[in-house]
Amino acid sequence: MDTIFDERQLGHAPEIYFRRGKAMPHQEQPLRAILIRDMLLENGFTVDPPRDFGLEPITAVHDPDYVTFFRDAYARFRANADPDALAIPTMHPGVRRGKCPKDIHGAMGWWMTDTSTPLTPQTWDAIYWSAQTAIEAAERVIDGQRMVYALSRPPGHHAMQAASNGFCFFNNACVAAHHLTKRWKKVALLDIDVHTGNGSLDILYERGDIFFCSLHPDPATYPTFFLGHADETGSGEGEGTCLNLLLEQGDGEERILARLEEGLAAIRAFGAEALVVSLGFDMAADDPLAAVKVYPEGFAEMARRITALGLPTVLVQEGGYLGPSLALNARSFLTACREAI
Repeated sequence: MDTIFDERQLGHAPEIYFRRGKAMPHQEQPLRAILIRDMLLENGFTVDPPRDFGLEPITAVHDPDYVTFFRDAYARFRANADPDALAIPTMHPGVRRGKCPKDIHGAMGWWMTDTSTPLTPQTWDAIYWSAQTAIEAAERVIDGQRMVYALSRPPGHHAMQAASNGFCFFNNACVAAHHLTKRWKKVALLDIDVHTGNGSLDILYERGDIFFCSLHPDPATYPTFFLGHADETGSGEGEGTCLNLLLEQGDGEERILARLEEGLAAIRAFGAEALVVSLGFDMAADDPLAAVKVYPEGFAEMARRITALGLPTVLVQEGGYLGPSLALNARSFLTACREAI
């Protein structure tokens, strides 16, 4: 099983964000990817860099103006900011009508929904190559590989069609899923990160060719809030193609595996011909942001059940933060996949 990663993804190194009313160290650190990359190499996986597929596969799912905003956003911010200022938006439109402001502070608030996606000197390179990593994995699956893992970082499943959110800038999984539609008419995107795949839900809500299923705690009481309720099932051509399977905070592996089975059954019923998995290890019991309790063998069992679908599959890394078991959980899931295909 091939794995894909680009070292330039390590360049985005945010220091702080604001959560529950106070500043705190940013959870989405380069070390996350380093730990998983090193685990892959230690366990005999081949880690390849991606090719450069350009912006077109990204703008196929994101507003082009949103995408290109990030190319020089940090330089624009730094040009008129105090030396110790953080590139975090502080003003947001109450209603997104009109036009993106020309002023960088207004533009940041227009395109960035919260404080968790601060700009840093190398953010553009990191998010660009994170997306290229997912595209490379999708391209290899199109070319005939059964399963490919994209170690994409920063993650992507909270990024909406025209807004960053929840550590995410470009929605790597949706980019990969759309890329797969070059070959297959029906694609499924399964999100097993602990948080709602709210960005994916936003992007795919009216699409009938990509089925979206997300397992997550009730957004009424758990971040990312706002999207991911059970009655959000898609609209227009996408009516019935979105499935939010809600968990309770504190749920263990038995409940999570049962909900996963519901999702897999729905993917089969949809007739999916290929699959993308938004792979989060923040379902781990010891993850800093965890709300449920999955252990290494639970991740391996999830991998076996997903692999048993028998579909061409792209695995795209999402969450999983600096808890003690991050690398072990990644090893359990990915080696189970390798053994099963």
